[in-house]
Amino acid sequence: MTASLKETIARSKAPSFGTWISSSSLVHLDALRGLGFDWFMIDTEHSHVNPETLAAMVALVGSGRPAPLIRVGDVHPYLIKQALDSGAQGILAPLVSSEAQARAAVAYAKYPPDGVRGVAAAAASRYGLDLPRYLRHANADTLVGVQIETREGLANVDAIAATTGVDLLFVGPQDLTLNLGFVDERTHPKVLEAMSQVVRSCEDHGKIAGTLVVSREEKQMAIDLGFRFVALASDVRFAIEGAHHFLAK
Repeated sequence: MTASLKETIARSKAPSFGTWISSSSLVHLDALRGLGFDWFMIDTEHSHVNPETLAAMVALVGSGRPAPLIRVGDVHPYLIKQALDSGAQGILAPLVSSEAQARAAVAYAKYPPDGVRGVAAAAASRYGLDLPRYLRHANADTLVGVQIETREGLANVDAIAATTGVDLLFVGPQDLTLNLGFVDERTHPKVLEAMSQVVRSCEDHGKIAGTLVVSREEKQMAIDLGFRFVALASDVRFAIEGAHHFLAK
């Protein structure tokens, strides 16, 4: 059996690289999936992805590599259930600022006795054909990530990192920068110190630290800070930068 992304990341000391899928485009997804990314983060918080398109995107990626992950729109049982029933290997919950929110995200992503996720013969279990095996492994294999994006989240980062069932603390760099009062100064020393604080909390509690970068310089900076789960820009940004490259004199 192929190891889950969660297991692979936990065992590896090297950073894991993926990208954000922001376009809701199956064509973009298909074009990028053979290039060597470890995972895709399909965004449903800021992108216009309906449940049917989401299911088609996860089905296109499949169960291997890159692993399909979903950034849900909120810490909500319906959204997390839909994401995982589609066959995604994990979820990322935005704007988690308290231990209570982190515990809720875990509960919604796990079956009893670890959580409250309801059972369905959905795509994740091959529509019930693989349900017994799926139920036995889903809780252990599902990656649960929470985003640290606010002052409150930063203040509570140790309690969030200590939450049982949370695997990944992901710095939303733009939101955190804005919440700290620096608008778009993502490399401001106070922003970098806040990011380092998240990394330290992850190291103290045996969790994975993640973030998103939009340039090679930011990528190296993230690695140097200790991030092990790094989103390399997005499908939309790749399209824009590719167009700029060809249009340049």
